[in-house]
Amino acid sequence: MKFMMIVKATADSEAGVMPTQQQLAEMGQFNEELVKAGVLLAGEGLHPTSRGARIVFDSDSRSVVDGPFTESKELIAGFWIIEVSSKQEAIEWMRRCPNPYNGGRGDIEIRQIFAAEDFGDALTPELREQEERRRAQAGAL
Repeated sequence: MKFMMIVKATADSEAGVMPTQQQLAEMGQFNEELVKAGVLLAGEGLHPTSRGARIVFDSDSRSVVDGPFTESKELIAGFWIIEVSSKQEAIEWMRRCPNPYNGGRGDIEIRQIFAAEDFGDALTPELREQEERRRAQAGAL
């Protein structure tokens, strides 16, 4: 099972405050543990929303809205993608994570990523084959 661990943004992360050397070292050590366990697929931090954009869909029209966006508690500052055997294992990994909130309060949300089998009969063998071909061409996991 693949899970995304979503690190919620803070006012500091949205202001572009960078992690300290100690925080980077602690996260690096935690990421190394994930790598050694063979569960880490990806893990990145995100620039503040002031450097981003959103595409707003309204029926057939599309519009672009430049950041910054709403309250920081609704935003994402970074993420990990791990592959483990259960949600409980994902929770246990995140319980070991150094506090990414500079010792303060914050949330890491854990969400399972859909797998092909989750779509049932709607994902026909033909559609599955197309998806697998696209992923292979893109070099995706």
